[in-house]
Amino acid sequence: MVQEVYTVHLTVQEKGRLKRMIRAGRNSSQAITRARILLKTDEGWTAPQVAAALDVSERTVRRVKRRYVEEGLEEVLRRHNSPNPYRKVDERVEAHLIALACSPAPEGHDHWTLRTLAGKVVELGLVASLSHETVRLHLKKHPQAVAEAAVVHPQGRRGVRGGHGERAGPLR
Repeated sequence: MVQEVYTVHLTVQEKGRLKRMIRAGRNSSQAITRARILLKTDEGWTAPQVAAALDVSERTVRRVKRRYVEEGLEEVLRRHNSPNPYRKVDERVEAHLIALACSPAPEGHDHWTLRTLAGKVVELGLVASLSHETVRLHLKKHPQAVAEAAVVHPQGRRGVRGGHGERAGPLR
């Protein structure tokens, strides 16, 4: 059994605020669950008891308690949108990708394919590896990058071409 490291001691104002928040039901379900966790732990419930009562993991209970002790009530209730740590293409790489797609096709090719674009971005050292599907998704967000003849269908229809010459999807 894990020893309780963080203890929660809510003030009267904090208890009132959390109870009103739960009663109103206008906040996100995650925020309401965190409020319930704090109220239960303030009443002396252990992490396993709170986890069982609220149908959450013990790790969640401990994380909420730690955040309350270290950062305060506002931080516990605020929604945190953490960036994706696995994202390879940031704004800088995307700008290079768009510039590359708008440039003339490489020697020996009449147009850029998604795979040649992905290979060129890796060759330039912007990322360690890159999928042609990632290239397609980023170019699809920026149709102006493929509006020129460098990355379009040979018959003049707008669209990004896949690695085998097939259309990669419609552009808006």
